[in-house]
Amino acid sequence: MVTMTATPARADREAARRSLEGLALGDAFGERWFPLFRDREQAVDEIRARRTPEEPDWHWTDDTAMALAVHQVLDRFGEVDQDRLAACFALTFDADQGRGYGHGMHLLLPRLLDDPASWRRHAPELFDGGSLGNGAAMRVAPLGAWFATDLELVARQAELSARVTHAHPEGVAGAVAVATAAALSTRGELTIRSVADRTPPGLVRDGLLRAARLPFTTAPWKAADLLGNGQRIRADDTVAFAVWTAARHQEDLAAALWSTAEGLGDVDTTCAITGGIVGARTGVDKVPPEWLQRREALPIG
Repeated sequence: MVTMTATPARADREAARRSLEGLALGDAFGERWFPLFRDREQAVDEIRARRTPEEPDWHWTDDTAMALAVHQVLDRFGEVDQDRLAACFALTFDADQGRGYGHGMHLLLPRLLDDPASWRRHAPELFDGGSLGNGAAMRVAPLGAWFATDLELVARQAELSARVTHAHPEGVAGAVAVATAAALSTRGELTIRSVADRTPPGLVRDGLLRAARLPFTTAPWKAADLLGNGQRIRADDTVAFAVWTAARHQEDLAAALWSTAEGLGDVDTTCAITGGIVGARTGVDKVPPEWLQRREALPIG
């Protein structure tokens, strides 16, 4: 059983905040390309033309809502306290259930309102062995940035954060991979192979190894076909492509998000992951100003 470390490394609060801002921007930007706002043909045309979505308000989804909960627990306690994180997830869900939460979270999070510690029983029961979805990966980049000085601690804390909702090893591996990528991005050391080397064995790691062999000259839509675009809502179908686009555009958040959007699929989540990784290093200051004006504000100081 994983236990919390007694002596967390020094927190990089600024990097964590940069990552959170990038994640929220990617989430809200990616959401623009779903059929609710434009059909597939229109989305493809506008993405290829790099045409900024015209909607005046870009709302973020459950990706950001849950990342805010992770950030809140880190800010208050300096590390992942799983019971407090479970309570924070449950309260966040209860406050606004219309953020696009997946089926598993609609089953799990209401149960945690009265008894947050019951995640130990209920999370492994989801889908006969725990969720292997991309939810633990989509919210974890700020945690990786927070603990970026200690990559082993990044992996341990990412696992703790994942198990509250995603007990399946692939769900955990997705969180470890994304947190590691965000930490390496913060340090200016991001490579896909280095992320794969620190990801537990399994399908997520296999996907990262394929991504590491895929040239950056590959068109993003083709990379998504080869690596997965999150359409299956699984960590192994989501993480590799998002890490690939992040590594492809390590110093340019806007370019990273456009490339990720080309893959379509679960585009708010892939863009949230990419945004959290790249944003940990770059922040959001150099993206087009209208993007930040349109993105829903974050409820933190």
